[in-house]
Amino acid sequence: MTEPALRRVIGVRGLAAAIFNITIGAAIFVLPAEVAGRIGAAAPLAYLVCAVATALVALCIAEAGSRVPQSGGPYAYVETAFGPYAGYLCGVLLWLGITLAMGAVATVFADAVAELVPRLGAPLPRAALLIAAYGSLAVVNIRGADLGSRVSGIATVAKVVPLIAFVVLGLSHVRAENLALGPFPSLSRLGDSGLLLMFAFFGMESALQVSGEVRNAARAVPRAIALAVTGVGVLYIAVQLVAQGILGSALAAPETAKAPLAAAAVQFAGPTGSTLILVAMVVSTFGFMTATMLATPRSLFALAADGYLPQPLAAVHRVHHTPYVAIAIQCVIVCAIAITGAYVKLAIMANVPILLVYLACSVGVWRLRQLDAGAADKPFVMPGGRVVPWVAAGLMVALLAKATAQAWLLTGGVMAAASLAFLWRRGSLQPSERPSHPPS
Repeated sequence: MTEPALRRVIGVRGLAAAIFNITIGAAIFVLPAEVAGRIGAAAPLAYLVCAVATALVALCIAEAGSRVPQSGGPYAYVETAFGPYAGYLCGVLLWLGITLAMGAVATVFADAVAELVPRLGAPLPRAALLIAAYGSLAVVNIRGADLGSRVSGIATVAKVVPLIAFVVLGLSHVRAENLALGPFPSLSRLGDSGLLLMFAFFGMESALQVSGEVRNAARAVPRAIALAVTGVGVLYIAVQLVAQGILGSALAAPETAKAPLAAAAVQFAGPTGSTLILVAMVVSTFGFMTATMLATPRSLFALAADGYLPQPLAAVHRVHHTPYVAIAIQCVIVCAIAITGAYVKLAIMANVPILLVYLACSVGVWRLRQLDAGAADKPFVMPGGRVVPWVAAGLMVALLAKATAQAWLLTGGVMAAASLAFLWRRGSLQPSERPSHPPS
């Protein structure tokens, strides 16, 4: 793969913060109730299983990232390992997964706003709210990326501080009996919960698309991933333990399902605490929406620029120099998903394309080793490198086996359409004109 020289200005802390910011979105505010309802007090164990699975994949991505320190993240790694078609499909799957995630997070944003302003909870006002939110983000991004970047940075602090305060202040109100384990859940139920929870750990695959701008990537990428994944895992488990320790079985009650942390905060901080958590939900989800609305339309733009999608999507605004058609189309797609979908259903559907990307990266690092890719840069070599990629791949396959038929049909349909576009594009070009890199 060849790409223009990029300035390598991002360090370990900057990359770790980017991974952390994208990973902490809506799941931490919603999933505690959903997982508690499925497996009760064993919920923290499900988080731990997902943290281990994510750590194994992270090791694979860390080594791949140190061997292929180029922009594009996972699809750059997969393209180097398996060729242009595999890299292209990886890029398409990333776009699909992130787009579904954008819709899922938007539903949580709308639910949190409705908790603060109940009259916005009815179907029509809710739809109007979602259209207004994403419409405003589309306008901002069409006019330029500066404001979107600033909002995303502010959201990182605004989302983390209330969560840490929730854990610290809530610890003294935890009751041990609420955390007592009953009958251990079956592997099937644990697997179902794990499939849903993996959505909470997604993020590194998006943040690593800036690998071409990371200083000393062979050192920085593995360390940033380790910092971010550890921090996310500790925060998730701590929040689950405190929420479940305070509310017990009431955590899974229907009346608390949309804002379980807010319901728990009432117990030790009163209405003010609940309001602060709801505000944090709005800020966190809107921050995620801002960051992804800035980046994701560029995938549609790049696919169109490479001839895989209709050319109008590659149009650039004459004044603002932004891919305005791609931004507008992305806005319409996400609004339609958010208005018609529900969080848990969308999260499970988003899991399939992202888990396929993780599977490709896990197997890909084995291939990169065979190719001795990046050997001159002294890449990071993961411990247990002969075993870890296959264990990670096995876990991804096991989780994918739990996915719904609807999720597989959607992902399979998009992959089939993308494959036809790839074949048409390759067939319409002379060999010397064919792109040798995935869209980015």
